[in-house]
Amino acid sequence: MKQPRLVISGLSGGSGKTLVSLGLARLFSRRQVPVQPCKKGPDYIDYAWLALAARRPSVCLDPYFLNDAALLAHFCRISLRRPAALSLIEGNRGLFDGRDISGSCSTAHVARLLRAPVLLTLNCAKMTRTAAALVNGLCAFEPGVRLSGVLLNNVAGERHAAMLRQAIEEYTDVPVLGILPRLRENPLPERHMGLALGRSDGSVEARLDRLADLLAGHADSEALLALARSAPDLNAPAEDSPPPRPAKGPRIGYVLDDALWFYYEENLDALRDAGAELVPLSLLDPAPWPPLDALYLGGGYPELFADAISRSPHLETIRRLSLDSRPVYAECGGFMVLCRALQLEGGPRRMAGLFPLDTRFFPRPQGLGYVTARTLKDTPFHPAGSVWNGHEFHYCRCEGVESVPDFCLELTPGTGMCARGGRHFDGLLTRRTFACWTHLFAPAVPHWAQNFVEAARR
Repeated sequence: MKQPRLVISGLSGGSGKTLVSLGLARLFSRRQVPVQPCKKGPDYIDYAWLALAARRPSVCLDPYFLNDAALLAHFCRISLRRPAALSLIEGNRGLFDGRDISGSCSTAHVARLLRAPVLLTLNCAKMTRTAAALVNGLCAFEPGVRLSGVLLNNVAGERHAAMLRQAIEEYTDVPVLGILPRLRENPLPERHMGLALGRSDGSVEARLDRLADLLAGHADSEALLALARSAPDLNAPAEDSPPPRPAKGPRIGYVLDDALWFYYEENLDALRDAGAELVPLSLLDPAPWPPLDALYLGGGYPELFADAISRSPHLETIRRLSLDSRPVYAECGGFMVLCRALQLEGGPRRMAGLFPLDTRFFPRPQGLGYVTARTLKDTPFHPAGSVWNGHEFHYCRCEGVESVPDFCLELTPGTGMCARGGRHFDGLLTRRTFACWTHLFAPAVPHWAQNFVEAARR
């Protein structure tokens, strides 16, 4: 399978790879070069920004969720189902940073697996000749990783740029494919969970276009496109076409607004492939919801919209769905909405009250990283004994867990809702309403979508 592709990485977080990835995705899409954006790692925020920049859904590529064969199959499957002229793959952290000293789950691992050329974004603040040493070191560090170009970032001026280019061209075989000037202000807004993204904020499009203009003026986009096209053919596994979708499947609503919007497109696709009719909803818009067979509540920023959520008439709708034993599945921010109250600096905000717990917001993460979940008892979504990988990223902590007799999941590793006897637990079930801090990636948990849709159908 011929699929042009390019991995964008850096020495560390903060190197400028997100700025470059977004700018290139928007630049090529503006030039009618269809771009398939991909994000290495469990990152809803960059994932969503990339989708907006490229004007098509992102792909999650994470070797913790999927083994090598499954990850390659996932990339090829998306490439065949959603053809694009270019796949842009944004890495995370530094190129060789992984879960352990051997670099497992690193961006380099993904680049090697996909046989993709790597573009290094190098933050050159207060650096000249050392840039060449860094590039040479990266080239020699790990076999099978093809470092094929460097884009210099945070460059002070023409003299600085000339010295950097001359050093890299003199001491390495890696071409300089762009030089970005030092910017007076961050072109991307940030907040406690990474890049801020107000889905109703009209400034997002303008920001992305400014990034595209920056890359158009300071990077060799044609050389970058040629580099992506130089990637060798992949041996694509046989395409497994999803079964025909029934004419009328169960209707599953999912909240998609400024408060809750952390969803992998792959999760929504899995529900559709299993036969669901998906309906986007809003907690913040008082307009009535249509009749639903089930509800999916993803993560997001409920703490930023707690007042509006506490006044939402849809809290009662959610309660009725749960009391009627309709399946409800909630992750992280969605779990916070299902609790009794959200404790903030200004006092508690009322939530749906389906679980007898409060969540309290803190300025620093209370749970962060990959988890492996073992299901302790049957639920409509996860059968007892199933083991699956996910991740958590929450700034809230549960209060009142002492009254909870048991949990549905044990996490190793992970933080979850509660620690007892050195073990960490997550996941609550009442009727057919399940909630947890843990986010899942549907291709890595194949039972989830089918079970969810079957429960909704029943």
